[in-house]
Amino acid sequence: MEFTPEILQKLSQLQEKYTAMGQDMSAYLDGLQYADFLTYWDYIHLDTLLSLQNPKTPFPDEQIFIMYHQITELYFKLTLHECKQIAEKENLTVEFFINRLKRINAYFNALTTSFQVMVDGMEKDQFLKFRMSLLPASGFQSGQYRMIEIYATDFIRLIDKSKRDELKTSSIEEQFEFIYWKFGATELASGKQTLTLKQFIQKYATQFLQLAKERKFSNFSALYQQLANGGADVKALADELRKLDLYVNVEWPLAHYKSAVRYLEKDPVDIAATGGTNWQKYLPPRFQKRIFYPFLWTGEQMEEWGKGWVLSVLKTLQTKD
Repeated sequence: MEFTPEILQKLSQLQEKYTAMGQDMSAYLDGLQYADFLTYWDYIHLDTLLSLQNPKTPFPDEQIFIMYHQITELYFKLTLHECKQIAEKENLTVEFFINRLKRINAYFNALTTSFQVMVDGMEKDQFLKFRMSLLPASGFQSGQYRMIEIYATDFIRLIDKSKRDELKTSSIEEQFEFIYWKFGATELASGKQTLTLKQFIQKYATQFLQLAKERKFSNFSALYQQLANGGADVKALADELRKLDLYVNVEWPLAHYKSAVRYLEKDPVDIAATGGTNWQKYLPPRFQKRIFYPFLWTGEQMEEWGKGWVLSVLKTLQTKD
C-alpha cells in the first residue's frame, strides 16, 4: 500500500511533534492501533449522567425538578467558561468580547425561555409535598450563579442598594457583608438568617471573596470601560451588555417569580420558598434594582427597572443579531 503525499506529510509532522517532546512516535502508533473506537455514550459519560437523578420521594414530578436544575447548572458552567475566557484574554478586543457575550446571552435565552418547564411542568400538589423533603436545600444556593454575577460587574453593584453609596470605598470583605442576596435568605417570621444562607456562606464565601478580588479590574464592567477609554468602538458591545443585564437581572428573576407565584402563592398567607427564603421581596426586579451597567441605561429606564418596558427593549436588541 502506497501512502499519499498528505499522509506522509502528517507522519512527518507527528514525528517532529513527538521528537520535540522526547517521545517515541512508534509507541504512540502502537497505542493507536490497539485502542477501541470512541463512542458517543462513553465520550459524554452518558450512563453516569443519567444516573445522577436521585429523588427523595416517590412523587414522579420530582424527577422534573431535579433534572431541570441540573440542566440549569450545566448552562451556568458554560457561562462561566465564557466569562473566564473574557476576563483572562490577553489584549482583549471588542470583537472577542462580543463573540463570547453572544454565547452567554444565548445560554441565558435558553434558560429563560425553557423555565416554563418549571412554571407549568409539575403538578402543584406533588411539588408542595416533595419540596418538604428537600429542606433546607434551595436553588438560592447556586454558587455558580453568584460567580457569574461577580464576573459581570463591579462588586459594589451587588451590594444591597441601601448600602451602595455608604460602602463605595470599603473593602470587598466589608461590602460582602451587605451583598444583596443575604437579604433574600431571611426567615419570613423572625427575620433571622436561614440555615439555607448559613450553609451557603460556609461553603462559598471564601471562593466568592477571592473571585471578587481577582476580578476587581477584569470584570465585564471594568473591561468595557477600559476598551471605551482606549478609543475602541463599543456600540455593539454595549448592546450585548445591556442584553446580559436584562437577562440576569430581569428575565431570569421574573421567570423564578412566575414559578413562585404558581406554586407558593396562597391567599391570605404566602407559602415560604424552599429553605424559607423571602421570595416575595427577593425575586421581583423592581424591588432589588440590580443593574450591572447603569452607565448604559437612561435615568428613566433605571427608574422603571423590572417593569414592562424591558420586554420590548430585549426584543429590539435580539433583532440586531
